[in-house]
Amino acid sequence: MLSCFSSFPEKSEGNVPILTRGQHAFSFKFQLPESSLPCSFEAKPCTIRYYVKVTIDIPYASPPQGMKYFTVIGPHIDCMDEQYLKPVVGQDRRAVCCLCCRRGVVQLKSSLERTAYCCGESIRLKADIDNQSEENVRLRLKLTQFAEFFIERGVLGLNKETSHTVLEYRGDVIEPHTRSRFDSSNSLVVPVMPPSLVGICRLLQIYYVLKVWIEMEKSGDDLHMNFPITIATCPFRIPNAKQQPIIGYEACCDHVEGGMYIGPEFQLGQVYDGTFGMEEGENVVLYRPVYVCVKCQSHKEEENNSQISPKTSKR
Repeated sequence: MLSCFSSFPEKSEGNVPILTRGQHAFSFKFQLPESSLPCSFEAKPCTIRYYVKVTIDIPYASPPQGMKYFTVIGPHIDCMDEQYLKPVVGQDRRAVCCLCCRRGVVQLKSSLERTAYCCGESIRLKADIDNQSEENVRLRLKLTQFAEFFIERGVLGLNKETSHTVLEYRGDVIEPHTRSRFDSSNSLVVPVMPPSLVGICRLLQIYYVLKVWIEMEKSGDDLHMNFPITIATCPFRIPNAKQQPIIGYEACCDHVEGGMYIGPEFQLGQVYDGTFGMEEGENVVLYRPVYVCVKCQSHKEEENNSQISPKTSKR
């Protein structure tokens, strides 16, 4: 809820201010509540919108009105919080039998430097693969967005869950009886997308999971582990560093919830259902929510990012 403060002309009839002929200007001030507001969000099942609406009451005529949409950046999630700075380590192994009844062991050990990242930052992941089997294996990574929508209808209500691939990596072949080491370095850059929303909004929850697994070509068995990833609104900062991250605001990428849909009321021209690719030609977008992203990148990072697509990367 927003509070409004304004000044009106002294001439009035009762409690309703009357504007005389001429031009009038009013100054407004809106104070956002000091609470965790969910971020602005656009999707087919659910939208979170913030706007200012102005109406002029004209007796015996249709009242003209204007609406101005604005973006709320939230909730406040800082990558520097202690709970996100703790490294996470996972380890798994599996024995694989071949036709000659020999058993080989495939072992995967991975470590995540921290669990919260701002859009534009690179996920810090290291993985060690020990392939002592008789078949080729590959390292696979996938960052997935999960969105849960809730509708308060009836006693139990309704819900819908969607999942979309944010990033995907498929490594080179690791031959039998060899070891390999993977360091994500700057190859897993998080694209612009909505932050994690858990326990903030009763209509929507958004969370992210990074899946790390070993793909075995012959047996088809998978060796995998999952890491929860938090998309934050305040980036990681090195204390006392000369150069701090530069914050920017951009619209969401078009392959996850929050960027796949644009409401018809925000389209200038032909009316359609808001889904990309439904109409040919360029559409003028009147409004799209923006999200926090990190703009500070070194020259080496820019070269690496130019060779990687948002959804698929290959080493």
